[in-house]
Amino acid sequence: MHSYQKSNIENTMTYGYSKQVDIPFNEAVEKIKSTLQEQGFGVLTEIDVKATMKKKLDIDYDNYVILGACNPPFAHQALQAEKEIGLLLPCNVIVYEDNGVHVSAILPSAGMSMVDNDTLREIAQEVETKLKSAVDAV
Repeated sequence: MHSYQKSNIENTMTYGYSKQVDIPFNEAVEKIKSTLQEQGFGVLTEIDVKATMKKKLDIDYDNYVILGACNPPFAHQALQAEKEIGLLLPCNVIVYEDNGVHVSAILPSAGMSMVDNDTLREIAQEVETKLKSAVDAV
């Protein structure tokens, strides 16, 4: 189980990097999309968890969006280093409301640590730095 600090200070979990922000939810979603783009990422998928829970289960859920972010040059390098790494792509970034608005990104180093490949670890570290920068800029 991971813990989130309920403050504006960045928080590193064992598998994600999180920050609480002082802007509205929709603005945070648009801002992280923009900061991801600045770091070379495109958003391949966007899952509105709130809408999905309502449609599929008729459950009212908090605002929660999952973005599947991809940096094509790094994805290409990772696939060259390990063909099966697509199982861990793209990098997920989330924005949700829970006593404030939170923005979090997966730590690629955590996911890639289960693969015994030094090249992949180096790529993961570079991608992680860019994801953290995107979160920090929100």
